[in-house]
Amino acid sequence: MAEEKPLPPLREVIAQYGLNADKSLGQNFLLDLNLTGRIARCAGKLEGETVIEIGPGPGGLTRAILNAGAARLIVIEKDTRCLPALADIAAAFPGRLEVLHEDALEIDETTFFEGKAKIIANLPYNVATPLLIKWLHRRERFSSLTLMFQKEVADRLTAIPRTKAYGRLSILCQWLCETRREFDISPRAFTPPPKVTSTVVTLIPRVEPRYPADPAILEKVVAAAFNQRRKMLRASLKPLGRPPEEMLEKAGIDPTRRAEELTVEEFCALARAYKTT
Repeated sequence: MAEEKPLPPLREVIAQYGLNADKSLGQNFLLDLNLTGRIARCAGKLEGETVIEIGPGPGGLTRAILNAGAARLIVIEKDTRCLPALADIAAAFPGRLEVLHEDALEIDETTFFEGKAKIIANLPYNVATPLLIKWLHRRERFSSLTLMFQKEVADRLTAIPRTKAYGRLSILCQWLCETRREFDISPRAFTPPPKVTSTVVTLIPRVEPRYPADPAILEKVVAAAFNQRRKMLRASLKPLGRPPEEMLEKAGIDPTRRAEELTVEEFCALARAYKTT
């Protein structure tokens, strides 16, 4: 399902439309077609699928997703300068690419498709975490999310207890999704090169959260615990307004432990104990 008419190399597209990366938009363009193809493959079979891409820029990953067979690709691009380049791709793949000139933080992507979609994106670093949290709250509409983050954020998504990277994002993601670290990408692969290594992560939303807990309470408990992560839980949980020792006893957790030592399951037990304390 390749393009019906060949498209020029990405460097030519960037020169033609004056697409110098805009720092304020967190843009770093990935021009290596081997890497964009590899990212698309991480999302699994795309034939017949609806796919969402955020911040396509000149369209390197866009081409890879369409070449991999996506039946319908909806791209959300805030930068007006990129629209002509994306229009060229749409012409090369008739009827398969829709371009939305919108801010991904403000738009509800789920209103543009029925059923479920896959998200595949090289996320702008400055909005990557808020976008991920937004999608986790609508996870029932997505069959998978294959996303590129700066390595430090990817480390947090996939971290295990008793590690420096383990925290609120680790617990939320692993409670709601299966998380799979795919591969790292060197700064040299990008134009311009960022100062950090990037990492591709795939998240598969679970049909039901991993353990029973009220989402709002779980987020509240986890936030309190990690706001003072070096303190023992009997101290860090005091701002919740419930007797910490009583909560911890109900959850079967030693009050001298610290937030980074608790598993996702134990945090869920703590959230349940909060409701009855």
